[in-house]
Amino acid sequence: MTVEIGGIVFDNVDYDRESDVLYVDIGSPKRAVDWDESPEGHGLRLGPNDELVGITIVNARWLLEHDGKIVITLPDRRQLETTDLGDVLAAA
Repeated sequence: MTVEIGGIVFDNVDYDRESDVLYVDIGSPKRAVDWDESPEGHGLRLGPNDELVGITIVNARWLLEHDGKIVITLPDRRQLETTDLGDVLAAA
């Protein structure tokens, strides 16, 4: 299953329903060499050239239900936003 957030396609998606955490990776899961936290509290996994390789979205379902969207601010201050994760959260 894939999901698009802010124009970026994440090819590998895993949702932990009990903890309401969504893990998304670009391409095959790559080993992150660095980690950062967005101002919103999401985990940003970065590759060797500081490229984004994945995101850990905390409270994914809760955010969509209460705020109507998920916003993720990247280290370069770009913001990714989604109001729909399709069937990702329902499939878990």
